[in-house]
Amino acid sequence: MKIALDAMGGDAAPENPVAGAVRAAREFPVDIILVGQQAAIEQSLASYSKAPANLSIVHAPEVIGMDESPTAGIRKKRESSITIGLELVKDGQADAFVSAGNTGAVVAASTLLVGLLPGIERPGIAILLPGVKGDTLLIDVGANIDPKPSHLLQYALMGEAYARFVIGKDRPTIGLLNVGEEETKGTEVSREAYALLEASGINFAGNVEGRDIFGGEYDVIVCDGFAGNVALKTAESLAFAINQLLKRSLTMRPITKLGAWLARDAFRQLRREVDYAERGGAPLLGGNGITIIAHGASNAKALKNAIRVAYESVEHELNRHMVESVEAYAQHHQL
Repeated sequence: MKIALDAMGGDAAPENPVAGAVRAAREFPVDIILVGQQAAIEQSLASYSKAPANLSIVHAPEVIGMDESPTAGIRKKRESSITIGLELVKDGQADAFVSAGNTGAVVAASTLLVGLLPGIERPGIAILLPGVKGDTLLIDVGANIDPKPSHLLQYALMGEAYARFVIGKDRPTIGLLNVGEEETKGTEVSREAYALLEASGINFAGNVEGRDIFGGEYDVIVCDGFAGNVALKTAESLAFAINQLLKRSLTMRPITKLGAWLARDAFRQLRREVDYAERGGAPLLGGNGITIIAHGASNAKALKNAIRVAYESVEHELNRHMVESVEAYAQHHQL
């Protein structure tokens, strides 16, 4: 298995992508292709006494910046690390692509260069979030901010396949994010999507609200990319705020400092559960090739785990299962 990694993507590239690739190459049975400016990658690799043999470099002289227009960047920089990395997937030279670079550019390039799976009209970014009773897959968190009802149905079918074959859920529970539980709530798109999901044959539990995202009662929650991205960024901000407020409260007095020291193992476990670096990256579901989008601030651990997510998706033949799920729906409803 070969995984292409955007070595120029992220806030600390190429150092963090190279460090993540070295860790992943030592831990997973994969060949990792570092895509980017060769001289910069080699300089980062030089800091390691012995680089793993399952690392290689493909030169890509251009970089699409985080603040660049995605479509303009793809059009003007045809030799960017994102473009060349995805072309490796398209040509069958890599089984998956991982990037912490410009998310919009990754989504656009994946759609334009690699294409979409049969029966899929729009890709969706899915992210696994921790919950009280278990993890929840939220889709979409930014790829498609104005979806049609059919797109939300396809997200549900793809998310259900991911939950079954990658996460290992026997019969995943699917919810539709809305402003109320009643099926008459929400926009016209939401109401039409509700009807499609209810008749789809999957384990649809109805509308869910924002408070349900971290409850763990639902295995997959479907939403438009606008609401999903707001929910994700709010969760990131809230996690940071809680961490800072808790730290401040626990260091106010000697007795609270002692309590914090006694509970240090519990706090370490909590940090691990909410740390995005443990999750790695978010799969872009629907593309005709495995693409994993990592956080722009990803450190080496996060990028190592993003490569793990790519490995697991390829290993479990995720795209084949998603296509089968969409085809089964189409046949059942004679589309």
